[in-house]
Amino acid sequence: MPTRRSRSMLFAGSISPAFVLTTLLSLPAAAYESVQVTEGGTINGKVVYQGDIATRKIIPTKDPETCGGIREEPLIVVGGGKGVQGAVVYLKDSQKGKGLAKPPKNPEINNLNCQFDPHVQAIPVGSIVVVNSDPVMHNTHGFLGKQTVFNQAMPTKGMRIEKPIRKAGMMRIECDVHGWMLAWVYAAEHPYHAVTGKDGSFSIPDVPPGSYTLVAWQEAADVTEVPVTVKPKEATQQTIELKNATEQNIELKRK
Repeated sequence: MPTRRSRSMLFAGSISPAFVLTTLLSLPAAAYESVQVTEGGTINGKVVYQGDIATRKIIPTKDPETCGGIREEPLIVVGGGKGVQGAVVYLKDSQKGKGLAKPPKNPEINNLNCQFDPHVQAIPVGSIVVVNSDPVMHNTHGFLGKQTVFNQAMPTKGMRIEKPIRKAGMMRIECDVHGWMLAWVYAAEHPYHAVTGKDGSFSIPDVPPGSYTLVAWQEAADVTEVPVTVKPKEATQQTIELKNATEQNIELKRK
């Protein structure tokens, strides 16, 4: 008859590596810790794109007086010096740093002329106000991966409804009434993120000294990660080049 020790060994031997990996991946990530940062450095940089700029054909199928007609929109907006506008840059898996400040006013996403305004934004975890500025019905639907974060009918012009945002990550915003409408909201649990300006520039201040992974995201391009080292009270310059901006990437990020 097997002893207790032998039974334990038999059980341990029956555990597959896949089971162990799945268990580890399901464990909750360590919570972000807010601390006082006195020797922080700054990451200044620019996101650029050197490739050809493809376009996406928009074909409004309803409400033409508000939504406009057929048009071509660039998949990636590039300004002077090949700088990319509207890319989200953030520190990956940041565990400790300054606290996440509450914004002076709640962030908003506006249904305006059958487009979302802004198209890309970064906000702290908390809430967002959904606004309808159009005289037509919208249904604003937020996703985190395949999971619905909120799903709000907006039948009346001037409606404003606050929706909670409890989880960090890149949210996809769609309109169930006007299928071409699309926007992105990066909800962050730490303050080390930025959205690039018209020239592709960004700045992330008060970063605790150390080595990090800096991520650049743009809806049509491949996600790019680069290592960055922050020194006490110094500014680090970082250029990030995006690759492969295609409509297929947008569809993959919608799934």
